[in-house]
Amino acid sequence: MSRTFLALLQFDGTHFAGWQRQTAERTVQGEVEQVLERLCGAPVAAHAAGRTDAGVHALGLGVSITMPAKWDAPALQRALNALLPSECWVAAVHPMQPGFHARRSARSRRYRYQVGTDAAARSPFRRRWEWALCRPLQYTALCGAAEALPGEHDFTAFSVRGQLKPHYRCRVRVARWTRRPGGRGFRFEIEADRFLHHMVRLLVGTMIDIGLERRPVSDMELLLTRSDNHETSPPAPPEGLYFVAAEYPPECFLAPDPVVAGSSHEAARHG
Repeated sequence: MSRTFLALLQFDGTHFAGWQRQTAERTVQGEVEQVLERLCGAPVAAHAAGRTDAGVHALGLGVSITMPAKWDAPALQRALNALLPSECWVAAVHPMQPGFHARRSARSRRYRYQVGTDAAARSPFRRRWEWALCRPLQYTALCGAAEALPGEHDFTAFSVRGQLKPHYRCRVRVARWTRRPGGRGFRFEIEADRFLHHMVRLLVGTMIDIGLERRPVSDMELLLTRSDNHETSPPAPPEGLYFVAAEYPPECFLAPDPVVAGSSHEAARHG
């Protein structure tokens, strides 16, 4: 007998080579699975809602885990937080229906990107977690560029060359720029049913060039018609990017305890 859980994982990705396990690099998946093997005495696979790149952070990365039946959600959360490295923290663990998979069961995923336009963005207390651009941006141009993104589009121009996919279409629900408090710059939020490798960073890199008035707002719509990425701006650096949350259908969750009814689904959806 076994039980399936959804762990909502937060991590500082600065010193990780991304989520996915690698032979010679330190990765988040590698650290999580080492802890799970220690807890169970045998290898246990951890499946994430998305694969983050090296240096990218997470505020609520959904990770599905199948454990022996003796484990419950509170005990698993305590054990993970006791053994994971200091850069990682499990915010919540939810019991899920058999067959739940953090990636395949997700309806959508949400990312955030933070850009610092003030000089203080270079502070050691900020530069690891945002793009320390330290230059002014045209907010109206950023917003105009983002307006081209909602809906279903072919994002070939915002994908890495050589990335073999059945198709490059993604359905974007939300794409918007907002001002960060205290004049610290801007934040980009995007939610879609799927993302291509480097897609968010390529989108942000292009929109920042638009905000710097290096290229016109109309370039965003033009690039969405392209079949290659030759005209796309370089990707934004990884340190400003965060995996925020994945959304799952309510039927994926086991009936919650009445004391916390309504909170587990919202936590998984909104991080």
